Amino acid sequence: MMFLFTAVVIFPLGSKAAAKDGDWRNLASGHIIAQAGYADQPYVVILPNGEWLCVATIGPGKEGQTGQHIAAMISADKGQTWSAPIPIESPQGPEASWAVPLITPFGRVYVFYTYNGDEVKTLEDKPIRADVLGWYCYKYSDDFGRSWSDRHRLPLRITACDRTNNWQGKVQLFWGICKPQIAEQKVLFSFTKIGRYMLEQGEGWVFCSSNILSERDPVRLQWDLFPPGDHGIRNDSFGSVQEEHNLVWLGGDIWYCVYRTTCGYPAHTYSFDGGKTWEEPTLMTYEPGGKPIKNPRACPKLYRTNDGRLLFWFHNHSGTDFVGRNPAWVSAGHIKDDRVYWSQPEVLLYDPDPNVRFSYPDFFEDEGRYFVTETQKTIARVHEIDRDFLNMLFQQGSASILPRDKPLVEMRAESTETEKPLEGTIDLSRDDGFTVEIHATFDRYEPGTILVDNRDAEGRGFMLSMDNEHSLVFTMGDGKNAFSWSSDVGTIQVGKQQH
Repeated sequence: MMFLFTAVVIFPLGSKAAAKDGDWRNLASGHIIAQAGYADQPYVVILPNGEWLCVATIGPGKEGQTGQHIAAMISADKGQTWSAPIPIESPQGPEASWAVPLITPFGRVYVFYTYNGDEVKTLEDKPIRADVLGWYCYKYSDDFGRSWSDRHRLPLRITACDRTNNWQGKVQLFWGICKPQIAEQKVLFSFTKIGRYMLEQGEGWVFCSSNILSERDPVRLQWDLFPPGDHGIRNDSFGSVQEEHNLVWLGGDIWYCVYRTTCGYPAHTYSFDGGKTWEEPTLMTYEPGGKPIKNPRACPKLYRTNDGRLLFWFHNHSGTDFVGRNPAWVSAGHIKDDRVYWSQPEVLLYDPDPNVRFSYPDFFEDEGRYFVTETQKTIARVHEIDRDFLNMLFQQGSASILPRDKPLVEMRAESTETEKPLEGTIDLSRDDGFTVEIHATFDRYEPGTILVDNRDAEGRGFMLSMDNEHSLVFTMGDGKNAFSWSSDVGTIQVGKQQH
């Protein structure tokens, strides 16, 4: 006997709402915030009057074209409808992009953004995109986003990364996707400096203000730029592309930062002195010394919930370019011994069209409900996240019971020769899904061995089998096309009970 299966269970996925009203994870189920030739980075704050304020980068053309500016949209009905965009910077002015918002205890809303204040339009006498260069600026609103202050500049220190860029530091290259984080009366947010136009030699930096939550005079705001010295957060062995740094507070003086690379995995690093200095970044893993988390050149976004739990948005494949941003996956994190341990991921959002790409999320909470925004570059939406889904994710490491859904099939056997029909069908055209859960012990390893096979004579269905290098491969097809996903090398461990 080659295997001992203690259980093979196939569960349907999708909430009760999914069966009745369509899957909440389908991108089309969200509410549209803004729709334009270009609409990116929709970030939300909850106002004291209960309204939602979203800031985004919008424009009449494509990304980086003339007219790109930052704007605010307001919702009075929990995101179901939104006001027309209120310009924070003029669409007729220099490029203004990548706004991230902060709301203070006294109700002021700040936005921090990249502004092409010197109106740089060319490099070596050739026209260029100008939305990742210029001044790091901010404005604020004291009337819940209806009007905005004069422009102010952050003190962005010139460092080695700037001095070696195409303009020798006379022009600075940077952008940010990190929503400002509040911890112990301080505000920190990270961003990425660029060493060569357009997106080469990236490194992370952190702005910190110790008085922005209480000081009303913008001239008196105190700012520090971390880390001290001439070099930012990066690991030279990961190559040129190290960008979109974002961070969360873990408690005390501990901060955690994640960013994207072209290694097929994000990088992560810790600070144990309030964000001032950082460990050398390493490839991000599910747990210290564990399996790496896969992500292409796409935004890997962290979120700390109001009660201190963590979420992580990523795309769960090891591509090295900008494609493959559908679906979006999410993992839940918990802190143990000052390090983050991440759950196995679940699909958070998807579009049925595989060519659609979406990213740049913002998680937020309102009255105990969880929401996430996203954009596919022309339409920005907001989605409510099913609470049962999140509870399942947060409890993944501690729950000792099977899901409550009735399984489509449950097998308890002592070999792979046992057959048992499904007690229901799996319709891949529906807005739901399924999970195959296996408890098994393998006494040998033979590549190509089929463990679970649901396919019909035409090849419709799915199969789980042994692959090369002690890994598993999951194959699913419709009779004409088939797709396969492999697990990490070394997943199969002979002689050990596995789940």
